[in-house]
Amino acid sequence: MFCSKCGESVADGTKFCPSCGSPLGAPGSPAPPSAFTPSPSSPAGPIARAGDYATWSTRAIGYIIDTLLVAPAMLILYFLLSGLIGAFASIGGRDIARGMCCFFIVLFPLATLAVGLYNRVYLIAARGASIGQGVVKVKVVDANGSLLSQGTALIRLLAQAAMGFVPFLPLLDLLWPLWDDHRQTLHDKAVGCYVINNPQAA
Repeated sequence: MFCSKCGESVADGTKFCPSCGSPLGAPGSPAPPSAFTPSPSSPAGPIARAGDYATWSTRAIGYIIDTLLVAPAMLILYFLLSGLIGAFASIGGRDIARGMCCFFIVLFPLATLAVGLYNRVYLIAARGASIGQGVVKVKVVDANGSLLSQGTALIRLLAQAAMGFVPFLPLLDLLWPLWDDHRQTLHDKAVGCYVINNPQAA
């Protein structure tokens, strides 16, 4: 079928147009229940009901909890790399040891990716929330209010990890929801997902 507002071709059963965010359905018929309620004032994407989008402070707390989980992975990688560098240096491979020192600059992105494969891919696809997001009772959904697939969650994680290689970009990504209409981070925008409140979370 096609969106009556922008003409975009969309799959049958889609609740909102992925291009303009307009609700899809027969004119005059009530919109089906959804985590989102469209707003004519912002046609760029779906708008949550008042208070549905997670606040920046809530997301920041969840992010801090998830980031703390990276610390043990960083320690493991640190000791492994330190041991390898020491071993190569002791057997005369000083050039190799010097080259391996460069890996320390990518330690945090690697640890984030390693922990994220379980925490921010598997858990988000399975239940809609990482460990930190579960603690603060928010969840990650697509434009239809559905949970992300593992593939989409992986792309979202890779986008976030890639930002770790660019100075100050992770900070900009974290702060972006402060001025964004849908309170999305840059890695949310990369896959078109939203973080909403989930008071029913255990």
